[in-house]
Amino acid sequence: MASEYFHGDPRSNYERMIAGDFYISDDQEITAKQQRAIRLAGEFQAAFLDDVEAAQSVARELLGAMGAEAHVRAPIFVDYGFNITVGAGTFINYNLTALDVAAIQIGSHCQIGPNVQLLTPTHPLEAKPRRDKLEAAKPIVIGDNVWLGGGVIVLAGVSIGENSVVGAGSVVTKDLPANVLAMGTPAKVIRTIG
Repeated sequence: MASEYFHGDPRSNYERMIAGDFYISDDQEITAKQQRAIRLAGEFQAAFLDDVEAAQSVARELLGAMGAEAHVRAPIFVDYGFNITVGAGTFINYNLTALDVAAIQIGSHCQIGPNVQLLTPTHPLEAKPRRDKLEAAKPIVIGDNVWLGGGVIVLAGVSIGENSVVGAGSVVTKDLPANVLAMGTPAKVIRTIG
């Protein structure tokens, strides 16, 4: 099955994943990194119950980078954690799902509402390769001072410009420029801010 897709490609599935190419998630290195993320996310949630500030040090271990005075509320759900960077002063509310197969960059001083989903994975549209478990991913970039309302979903490959606001429950399927209010499914620019 995999040989028909990767003939002549000596890389592991993990190496393909990191490169942003199609891969199959059956690699031991992928599994080990996912288990690390699950363990640390569980430790973060447990620590959050006892000492919210002390839990932030676990979040810093889970995530690739976390700026000064950034704050994350538990629980958080990630694929790997190390592909996520959070800028200084950013606040992430409960139940962030950040599927970080590719990089997720969250800028400084952002407000991320509860139940936000940042989804980098993609799958083939054709039935056979999808059935054969091929997947890839595209990065997500959230600019500085962005506010994502509760339940916002941001899809693979999307960038949101600085100072923009995305209304609660919106699904962002395409890039949004800086300094706009966008809402809806799919999210559309409603007006300029400022």
